[in-house]
Amino acid sequence: MRVFVTGATGFIGSAIVSELISVGHEVTGLARSEESAKKLRARGATVARGTVEDLEILHQEAGKADGVIHCAFFHALSHMTVGSRLRVMLGGLPTGIVGRFTVTAAGADQRAIEAMGHALKTGAPLIAAFPTMALKAGRLAEETDAADAQSVGGARAQSEQVVKTLAERGLRAVTVRLPPSVHSETKQGLVTQLIAIARKKGVSAYVGAGENRWCAVHRQDAASLFVQALERGEPGAHYHAIGEAPITLRAIAEEIGAVLGVPSRSLSVREAERHFGWLAPFIGTDNPVTSQITQEVLGWAPNGPGLLADMAATPAGASASGQST
Repeated sequence: MRVFVTGATGFIGSAIVSELISVGHEVTGLARSEESAKKLRARGATVARGTVEDLEILHQEAGKADGVIHCAFFHALSHMTVGSRLRVMLGGLPTGIVGRFTVTAAGADQRAIEAMGHALKTGAPLIAAFPTMALKAGRLAEETDAADAQSVGGARAQSEQVVKTLAERGLRAVTVRLPPSVHSETKQGLVTQLIAIARKKGVSAYVGAGENRWCAVHRQDAASLFVQALERGEPGAHYHAIGEAPITLRAIAEEIGAVLGVPSRSLSVREAERHFGWLAPFIGTDNPVTSQITQEVLGWAPNGPGLLADMAATPAGASASGQST
């Protein structure tokens, strides 16, 4: 199958590209820079230069492909075009920058999915990455649950609606829902951000009793699920890339403290807002998710190391960059 992949050189996307090629698929990856393009070519992929804001390029490349895996998303201002960056920075009060960034990133995601979806032939697969943080908090989320626009990640909810609409039009369009930590021995998604904050401030913190839960999946297991969804996913389905039982934020914070040699402690909600900044609402969210249906339907069997094991194996001086697909 000829597969067009966005986010193809990111932390998750690069693993997906390698997995696709290893099982015989031909890959064209989207690359923002020549440096990223070189990495793709080294893996045996063809390169399309552009970003998720280049809708004409997305439409063109999807039209040449048998299927699409969409992993790209703006995780930083530097990922955006200059025009989008200026609108975020200068479009209102400084206190609204995070909100404007979120809305801009979510809008670009929706338009990218639509552009690629409209170029694909009827019955072709379109697999879009989606965050579990956009599901209703405080209850065990299943694959049959709809996205919740009021959740901490609710700005992304409309993207899943776009995928649903494409499925109704005849595409084999699905979402793969990713937890806040997609991990390896070198990076752990949002947990890597927590490590960076703990290193900088000399304390590894959690909110209240720290009993709220996050889920996780090893990067290679996530890549395998994307490929299985591409090959056998059902139109309109949601698949959960959850590799282990939910983990409390206190357990995560204590492991960070052990890795860095700093104390761990509880913060009040107000203290957490100052300590974590824009991450505070995510840190305090209870986001337990199950992948039971995904495993039963696709036969997906995650077997990578768990999050705490990968954290323990992470060198103390490892990169503090956040999750990038």
